[in-house]
Amino acid sequence: MEEIWSILPLEIRHRLTSLPPEVIDNLEEIRLRTERPVEIVSNQQSSFVTEKGTLTQNPAHGWILDRMTADKLLNLISDHSFYAMDEQLKRGYVTVKGGHRIGIVGRVLVENGRIEGIKEVASFNIRVAREKKGIAHPILPYLIEGNHLLHTLIISPPQCGKTTLLRDIARLVSYGNAHMSGKKVGIVDERSEIAGCVQGMPQKDVGVRTDVLDGCPKAEGMMMMIRSMSPDVMVTDEIGKKEDARAVQEVLNAGVVLLASAHGRDVEEIARRPTLSDILNMGFFQRFVVLSRRQGPGTVEGIYDANLRPLLKERSIC
Repeated sequence: MEEIWSILPLEIRHRLTSLPPEVIDNLEEIRLRTERPVEIVSNQQSSFVTEKGTLTQNPAHGWILDRMTADKLLNLISDHSFYAMDEQLKRGYVTVKGGHRIGIVGRVLVENGRIEGIKEVASFNIRVAREKKGIAHPILPYLIEGNHLLHTLIISPPQCGKTTLLRDIARLVSYGNAHMSGKKVGIVDERSEIAGCVQGMPQKDVGVRTDVLDGCPKAEGMMMMIRSMSPDVMVTDEIGKKEDARAVQEVLNAGVVLLASAHGRDVEEIARRPTLSDILNMGFFQRFVVLSRRQGPGTVEGIYDANLRPLLKERSIC
């Protein structure tokens, strides 16, 4: 949490560091809205922070973030150079040291139908990036055959641990493990969540044989990665756009293994989405991992083969 404390004004930092250790240890989000009470999400529970640094469920008792403190926060996030963040702000978020991502909203500047930036920032959402090494060990044997990783799709609703799992599989494949030797891994990290790059450098351990293409649209990025770095394994998060289907086909034709994720509750749900159904109909994926939060983030609801036959059910990994 030290990277997060360092970008918070003292007024905010003092109140948050006064929270109980078990709350801080399970902190998922810090939501700061100008002229409204500060909200946190910890251990799947939303609460408001009081003036004295305690928690309440009543927003009327929450500590109000004033405009001056919000401006201080923006200056600390941007290292006092707001305009230097223009490119990141067009995407609506900034990645800071440690790989933590800060969503930013306010008045959007639009020119010729294109988003040029955000000014008069009103709200911040600090998402705590937690690196959990080793969580992929229990499921890795189901994803490997004969020293080769199988084409795998991780499926889950938001905030169920799919990016954390994706990162750890990439790390274990890159370093090598008990089931396979190390492979060249290419990560196309469109939203800077898998590797959490800052100035091009991964803030999370994604492996010694891993190259990261940060902030690049997935479809274009997968083609760039194949041409430039010839990976054995391609890793990307949240496929689902029309152009992703063509890129997946190109990955297949190049003989590269794909490890990806998609939003959904189960295979049946994503099969009802037009673009993802096209990808599934290719018969490309050989393994499906379905996650939920039923027993906390990272609950494995099931691992299935290409014919959706269950290989493993109900296991908590995070």
